[in-house]
Amino acid sequence: MTLNLNVRGAILIAVALCGLATLSSPARADQCEDIAKQLANGIDGLKVNFKAANIIYLTHPAAKELSLGCRGQGQDYSNELYAKGERRPTAQFYDLVASAAAIIFTLPKDDTTTGATRCLKRMGILRGDRVTMRYKRLNMECTRTKTEAAIAIARPKNE
Repeated sequence: MTLNLNVRGAILIAVALCGLATLSSPARADQCEDIAKQLANGIDGLKVNFKAANIIYLTHPAAKELSLGCRGQGQDYSNELYAKGERRPTAQFYDLVASAAAIIFTLPKDDTTTGATRCLKRMGILRGDRVTMRYKRLNMECTRTKTEAAIAIARPKNE
């Protein structure tokens, strides 16, 4: 009977210590918000607007629409960059997409510039108005309408 009380007491103390440890640990900021702050600090003219669900909306003069989507939690975290601009993207739009993708996916800017440029320039008469490609472990999907072109860049959860 004394052994049972000691085991119960040890379990209660262990549970209490675990509770104190979780209460005293510092609060972690959302990973998606951290990336948005890095984007705002790293790209001139980029502003963080607001967050809705798992999407952070951004603004920049070179893009009509710009957003950072974050899915999941922990190890299976995945991010997505979406940018929409003119039908014939400008050099500033390419630079914005490349800079943002380099920060989000931690790749060299030269690589993200090459991937985004290839994807957006492949759209046309031969390949159509929707191009899907993979470059440097990133999935890129480019679409265009009569007035605008868009690119979505994402990294799969398992990579």
